[in-house]
Amino acid sequence: MAHPLHPLAGVGLRTPHLDYFGHNSNKVDWLEIHSENYFSPHAKATEQLRAIRQDHEISCHGVGLSLGSVERISQEHLFLLKRLISDIQPFLVSDHLSWSQTGGYHFNDLLPLPYTEEALDVFCRNVLEVQDALQRPLLIENPSSYLAFKHSTIPEWQFLAEVQKRTECRLLLDFNNIFVSSFNHQFSCDDYLEGIPADAVDEIHLAGFTKKQLEDGEIWIDTHSKPVCDEVWQLYKQWLMTHGARHTLIEWDLDIPEPEVLLNEAEKASHLLHHYQSAESLRGQAS
Repeated sequence: MAHPLHPLAGVGLRTPHLDYFGHNSNKVDWLEIHSENYFSPHAKATEQLRAIRQDHEISCHGVGLSLGSVERISQEHLFLLKRLISDIQPFLVSDHLSWSQTGGYHFNDLLPLPYTEEALDVFCRNVLEVQDALQRPLLIENPSSYLAFKHSTIPEWQFLAEVQKRTECRLLLDFNNIFVSSFNHQFSCDDYLEGIPADAVDEIHLAGFTKKQLEDGEIWIDTHSKPVCDEVWQLYKQWLMTHGARHTLIEWDLDIPEPEVLLNEAEKASHLLHHYQSAESLRGQAS
């Protein structure tokens, strides 16, 4: 990196990079973990995280609350999350607009919801329960999906906006997921972004995706295994210039490269954040 990263630019902390960030505290101001990987307080990874936390802000990004499940939130999962939050003191805590368990069985995936009034009631009930238990707002991330329920009656962006309105949660906007789903479901990214309350967005995710050919055609999959594509960078730039800077994370979950590759992607976000900041400063001077 030629210059220090903007303080709002971060990267996902994955297990292969624990040693690197433990020994290189000046590369980035904040890192994001997958919460469930650190539920064991005596594990080596958790001990490494505590050391890293001394020099970095940490965001806890969960994949297991299953906020869309009709069943109540797992009290064991909630207990483990609360313990981790007490230990690490993250500045953000987030999970997904999805579900992953039913009847005591847990699926290792983030499954889509039917966007109906009934599902909306269930999701809001669960978000409120978690926020009450944690005594802090939860950030909800928009998913990517490949199939849609025929009985859905609410566009995803309206569903997410209504969740925010009813629960006063905050939002994590994943631009790659929007771009991927816009192809898979043939909606407009502009319509989606215009339907999201920008003042409720506290964090942005940027990642890469994979195109897959099927017998019935092509689908896009948010594998988080490649650099951010040009179109997603453009969406991010446009949103930034309209709505302002937010904490911005580079995600990379499969085929994880060397840390320098993630930091180079974060440098691109940092450049745009600095550019926005400079433009805002000039506008302020002109007025």
